[in-house]
Amino acid sequence: MFKNKIILVTGGTGSWGHELVRQLLTYHPKEIRIFSRNESSQFAMKQEFDNNPALRFIIGDIKEKEELIEACQDVEYIYHLAALKHVPVCEDQPIEALKTNVIGTQNVINAAIACKVHKVIYISTDKASDPSNFYGLSKAMGERLIIHANTLNTKTRFVCIRGGNVLGTNGSVIHVFKRQIQEKQKVGITDLNMTRFFITCEEAIELVFKATFDSLGGEIFVLKMPACKIIDLAEVLIEASNIENVGIEILGVRPGEKIHELLLSAYESTTTVSYDEEYYVILPAIQIKGLKEHYSKYKSVNLENYNSSTGLMSKKEIKEMLLKGGFI
Repeated sequence: MFKNKIILVTGGTGSWGHELVRQLLTYHPKEIRIFSRNESSQFAMKQEFDNNPALRFIIGDIKEKEELIEACQDVEYIYHLAALKHVPVCEDQPIEALKTNVIGTQNVINAAIACKVHKVIYISTDKASDPSNFYGLSKAMGERLIIHANTLNTKTRFVCIRGGNVLGTNGSVIHVFKRQIQEKQKVGITDLNMTRFFITCEEAIELVFKATFDSLGGEIFVLKMPACKIIDLAEVLIEASNIENVGIEILGVRPGEKIHELLLSAYESTTTVSYDEEYYVILPAIQIKGLKEHYSKYKSVNLENYNSSTGLMSKKEIKEMLLKGGFI
């Protein structure tokens, strides 16, 4: 599918981008263009991939539409990863989050249509489902724009993929906990009941490819992900550190933060089908030609919602996940 194709990855210097590029290279594309703002991250990534001639690094910002149009020339696939992602940052600077996560996403759409890109894959988040903070709200708006783009007069197809936390990404709670254990011998927990969805980056990208291949355009592919209590995750990391007398500090819930995350809201579950063992698919409320007919053979989900408080991993399963990811 990707052989001899040109692929653009926005925000490609992050943790998702590294793994996405690593796996894309195995398909022998003609070129992968990594479009991001951070010069030092691009330089480091270029060294990490041994100056691979298939990689082209472009300094640019998705807030600038003309830069995107230039970067999209002859591109077949766009993976749109660029976003402001940290909840407190987006709460403190909502206008910046709006510019990047909403207007920037519309710029990606416009550039893709202008350059006749085959398919755009938008990476979303569980925080977009019934959002309680500005980050989630901005990503939910991005989802709506991506879905609506399939109604425009273009052959370019647009699809969303929604997932929870990916282990070890920049700013990940795992890195925070490990640093706190080593430096402070104390771990800060927001709430003892807090739960989150988790998956390894490698697994997440494999599932992203599956949605790339299978999607028609206009749907939201929702990753089925294991979940765990954050206190259990912290205790497994403390145990693995072999440092004694590590304390637990209760910090309280931050503005816009949920105790349990949603991958599928009650409203969304009414238009969702169970695709296979790895995905649910949310069908849009708006009419997109052929989409509902294509998914008519799949069963509707029998869920009120899909949140991180159910099907929790045991500490043994958390440890196995962390070992698999190379975090302990």
